[in-house]
Amino acid sequence: MKDKNKRKLWIKIVLCAFIIIILVVGVTFSYTYYQFSKVNTTIISKSDGDLGIIIEAPLKIHKNSRVKLEVPMQKEEVNEIINIALFGIDRRGVNEPSRSDSIMILSIDKKHKKIKMSSIMRDTYVEIKNHGGTKINHAYAYGGAQLAIRTINENFNLDIRDYVMVDFFKLEKIIDTIGGVTIQVNQDEIELLNSYMIEVANIEKREVCEVTKSGLQTLNGLQAVAYSRIRYTVGGDFRRTERQRIVLSAMITKIQSLGITEFPSVVSKILPYTETSMKSMDIIKLGTKVLTSNITTLEQARFPLDGYCKGKIMDEVWYLIADMDATADQLHNFIYEDIKPVPKASQF
Repeated sequence: MKDKNKRKLWIKIVLCAFIIIILVVGVTFSYTYYQFSKVNTTIISKSDGDLGIIIEAPLKIHKNSRVKLEVPMQKEEVNEIINIALFGIDRRGVNEPSRSDSIMILSIDKKHKKIKMSSIMRDTYVEIKNHGGTKINHAYAYGGAQLAIRTINENFNLDIRDYVMVDFFKLEKIIDTIGGVTIQVNQDEIELLNSYMIEVANIEKREVCEVTKSGLQTLNGLQAVAYSRIRYTVGGDFRRTERQRIVLSAMITKIQSLGITEFPSVVSKILPYTETSMKSMDIIKLGTKVLTSNITTLEQARFPLDGYCKGKIMDEVWYLIADMDATADQLHNFIYEDIKPVPKASQF
């Protein structure tokens, strides 16, 4: 009789524990889902035509692009590699029309087990639908993310369907949310880094914690954003895009280190600071897939490459003129074929 009562007691204890676990998981999931519901999702067209995507097309030159489609994309390439456009906007107000100060392509390469980041120089001279030839960063101001994506796809023969956009004020909050990023700061960057921080601090009327030494260190959000904006050192805007990739790489590394259990809750806090065309659950699925697929290699490149571009002043405006055929081929090879681009010493 006592054994029977003990068994009943244990059954009750197990049932109670199970119910508590279900409630905790349910509350956690509900909170996470609630946080994800606050994501600023913007609907854009997903049709190939509207986004300038040509898949399994015959050999021809696209009417809005100077790129020869000699190697059209195949469906298997699209399934193995996911490309997402990343736009950094330097704006002061939410509704302020802005050019994309930073343009990157984040490629999740399941085939080669890599994450790749490709920066496109913002002054690159390209064709923009209904606007003719101008700087690539103007596309975002002319027609938002959809036109910016179309411009990248048409000029470089890519298949981007989604984007994430963040302005520099919100990027600061994202970096603070993940606990800062580890960056190697050089001596010639310190003064400019601090001056950018002071500029922002004066706008927001707050104190700053200045960087006082060079070397590997953890930067907070304000410091990291200021670092990514540095332009007037050796390398100019080319070096600036490299700094942006360094910050993004550090962020990805930090998020990857969280593990699959912490990922949803941390990302749910980050996403409200962004604007994206992706649905909340798609973001969770994609992130979980990356975390569970043992993708640990991060590679980065900048386009156009040295030796395949040159500066030119037209109508008193400085443009970066690129060998578009070569650049499209190099970008395509880097993303889809896993071939690292190689700059050349001779001038274009």
